Amino acid sequence: MIGKIILASGSPRRRELLAGLGWAFEVIPPQVDEKKFDGEPPAELVKRLAEEKASCVASRFPGNWVLGADTVVALDGRILGKPKCEEEAAAMIAELSGRMHSVFTGVALIAPDRRKLVRAEETCVTFRPLEKEDISAYIALGESMDKAGAYAIQERGTLLAERIDGCYFNVVGLPLFRVSRMFAEMGIGLSEQWRIYNDE
Repeated sequence: MIGKIILASGSPRRRELLAGLGWAFEVIPPQVDEKKFDGEPPAELVKRLAEEKASCVASRFPGNWVLGADTVVALDGRILGKPKCEEEAAAMIAELSGRMHSVFTGVALIAPDRRKLVRAEETCVTFRPLEKEDISAYIALGESMDKAGAYAIQERGTLLAERIDGCYFNVVGLPLFRVSRMFAEMGIGLSEQWRIYNDE
């Protein structure tokens, strides 16, 4: 068996995705400063923050598997964070309208013996062209305010996306295939990962 897994994230979306695998895990949100450095590329930012989150929790709960993650939306290399108000959310959606952007998720996995892997996943998302009334109607749904890029691909925001190139789950917030591959790199192969589910 893989042993105890701790998800170092307060994101309900990551919790739901990991739960969908049938794995038993505990959620312990980390306490880290999620600031970005000037000129820091999106992939490096999410890897650094994912590692900081995982390391923060692993230092408090040694001897466990700890999984940390961080997700950002980037348009032409510029990071679009979580909007502070509806007007900012509408402006973000307007910028994304009819264009392709990237979603980056950094994933950090720390083993009970302190081995560590840090990876980044990129998915390209192309939005359909949107009219002003489309944007206003979407913002009124209330999905935007706690989401990077001001949209929720797993909710009604899925109708914004004309095309997704790469891992869909990465856009939600946790690239499950990448997580599985990282466990495999740590010696927990796919057959054992499936037994975790079957043994529950």
